[in-house]
Amino acid sequence: MASRIAAAIKELASPATRRFGVSKPPQTPTDDAAAASFAALTHKLDYLDTADIKRVREAYRFADEAHLGQFRASGEPYITHPIAVAGLCADWKLDAQAIMAALMHDAMEDCGVTKVELIEKFGAATADLVDGLTKLDKLQFSTREESQAESFRKMLLAMARDVRVILVKLADRLHNMRTMEAMAAAKRTRIARETLDIYAPIAHRLGLNQTYRELQELSFQHLRPWRHSALSKAVQKARGYRRDIVDRIQKDVEKAFSQSKLQSQVFGREKTLFSIYRKMREKHLTFAQVNDIFGFRIVVQTLPECYLALGVLHQLYKPLPGRFKDYIAIPKANGYQSLHTTLVSPLGTAVEFQIRTEQMHAVAEKGIAAHWLYKSKGGAAQVAEAQRLGAMWLQSLIDIQDETRDASEFLEHVKIDLFPDAVYVFTPKSKILALPRGATPVDFAYAIHSDVGDHCVAAKVNGEPVALRTELRSGDVVEIVSAPGAKPNPAWLNFVRTGRARSKIRHYLKTMEQEESQELGSKMLAQALRSEGLAMPGDDSSESAAVWQALTRWSGNRSREELLTDIGLGRKIATIVAKRLARLLADHGTKPDAVTLSMGRYSHDDGEHVQGMVLIDGAEGASVQMAPCCRPIPGDAIVGYLGRGEGLVVHTAECGVGKRLYERDSERWMNVEWAEQPTRSFETGVTVLVKNGKGVLAEVASAVAAAEADITHIDMGDEPASQTTELRLVLSVRDRLHLADVMRTLKRSARVLRVTRVKP
Repeated sequence: MASRIAAAIKELASPATRRFGVSKPPQTPTDDAAAASFAALTHKLDYLDTADIKRVREAYRFADEAHLGQFRASGEPYITHPIAVAGLCADWKLDAQAIMAALMHDAMEDCGVTKVELIEKFGAATADLVDGLTKLDKLQFSTREESQAESFRKMLLAMARDVRVILVKLADRLHNMRTMEAMAAAKRTRIARETLDIYAPIAHRLGLNQTYRELQELSFQHLRPWRHSALSKAVQKARGYRRDIVDRIQKDVEKAFSQSKLQSQVFGREKTLFSIYRKMREKHLTFAQVNDIFGFRIVVQTLPECYLALGVLHQLYKPLPGRFKDYIAIPKANGYQSLHTTLVSPLGTAVEFQIRTEQMHAVAEKGIAAHWLYKSKGGAAQVAEAQRLGAMWLQSLIDIQDETRDASEFLEHVKIDLFPDAVYVFTPKSKILALPRGATPVDFAYAIHSDVGDHCVAAKVNGEPVALRTELRSGDVVEIVSAPGAKPNPAWLNFVRTGRARSKIRHYLKTMEQEESQELGSKMLAQALRSEGLAMPGDDSSESAAVWQALTRWSGNRSREELLTDIGLGRKIATIVAKRLARLLADHGTKPDAVTLSMGRYSHDDGEHVQGMVLIDGAEGASVQMAPCCRPIPGDAIVGYLGRGEGLVVHTAECGVGKRLYERDSERWMNVEWAEQPTRSFETGVTVLVKNGKGVLAEVASAVAAAEADITHIDMGDEPASQTTELRLVLSVRDRLHLADVMRTLKRSARVLRVTRVKP
């Protein structure tokens, strides 16, 4: 379990060594002494004090010695890679511990260095950072995917404790992506795909837009080299064609700001090749139809000047209606703040402008890393907001981890949460929440609190009742209606969009399934044991504890609860376990009791093995299912099939599907009966042949309602209308008598020609 909780995607937490070929030096190694020396890094560390630089130098010497004799696939000394990673971290002005971890991030994995050794030399904080960057290669996994998922989870959980882990990891991945030419094509493709799916979205989620764009661009270049080359040439041509108009717009804008005496910096901005490619694919456009390849960024000094600059631009060129976005008042989920407006240029083309302050620009480009970049310049509110939003997402990783024990499932939830687009909705008390595009009221409920999500029964959007699967839009005011007895619905998994909601729902369903299956398994084992003339041993004595311990050891289970759950899910047969338990009890001196034997004995007519009776009242939950082939209801003669891992499946005695299962696997069948007073209604199918005409469907529905039943599903088929139509209904009824009453009520209608119950 410790290794499970340590998780991180094998490649995702993978330092560069194995991926990028720590190998024997080629016949003519490139010994670039300058690149491999500490001097290549020193000039970037001027923001650190003398003591910190000394500690970084010690880490460099340690890493240099550890990697001595190792070379990259390109032939360069391996130490050039940690130095480059440390240089990228220094560009973000990370602290000395992060720079030291960047220099030694591969030492534990490839050089046999232990965490204890790192703690002794550099302290626990630096050792923890290096450990968080080390993938789980020493453990055995059944598949590569499982290993990747576990290592990724390890890295993300380390990142949730200390965000510097992912910053160093992103720097590591960025340098590796820049230097992949010497690798095999298949490996380049795999790493590029992983970067595009996981690392680039994480960079975006943490606001590292500059890193995000470069990772996307490099991944695109390696995944689609031909398309990347073609688009690059097209953009280069367009750059030449449009240079005049871009220059003209820039001059007009600079002149307008000069006249309004507003100090500003005007930068031209070009869309990345990958974003152009993605827009062409998503909107089915040709390159000529993508008209926002070029845009402009306006950087001003204060927040009020952002809105003044917006007014200057709108006086200069006409804005396009509906294309203005205020990310200053409502920041993006990753802390990004800017004003976005699209204007019509002198040639009639649409041009996007982004307006922001210098600190907003720092957060936009470096995201959560801007905390270190600007920490010495006084508390910037924008930087603090980026930290807060980043911390919220990191905390959500911990929440998902608490509900998810399977590493692959954890990775799936994290991928869901890495959506770059977001909608901004309000609680009734005007608190703003950012959710992925396509999120529903159920996602909103779980974002508020897991208890709100678990007990959600309905929702109102802008004061109007809506279905729970309704997609939310920016600006919606969402109110959740909850009920104390409500439970999550498995159908919610079909439409929720956030990893938090998905993991919470799955965790609840798994917990309920386990509890219900354990209760059913206990009931089945007690009844099977009664057939042996014995009562279920308790757990209040050392003798009983010894019996249960011996039984779980024989069954291969870790605990009594797990064994009972397996019986309830059909993974183990109650009668077989009962016979073994009877033998163990006999070894401890417990003999069959005649009264218990007479109470529990129930034989089949053909003399097969005996089994106790299980009563079905509808309160069993997920551990007992009504077979969809025959849809049994109280009053039907029924049998129970203990499916492997499915729990108890109840069929009607005359069901053909059930009979075939019995012939194939007779030992898994058991006797079941309806309880005298079922706790709920049950579904069954009927076909109704009706004369076509106006209002016939309403007439049928009215008849069903008059008989106090519900229609849970209706199917009219796809055949063209004729004089008659066959309606296939699924009705919710109490028992066979109630069903007969519903069918009689339907037959009284003049439009109904025939009513029959559906049988397999």
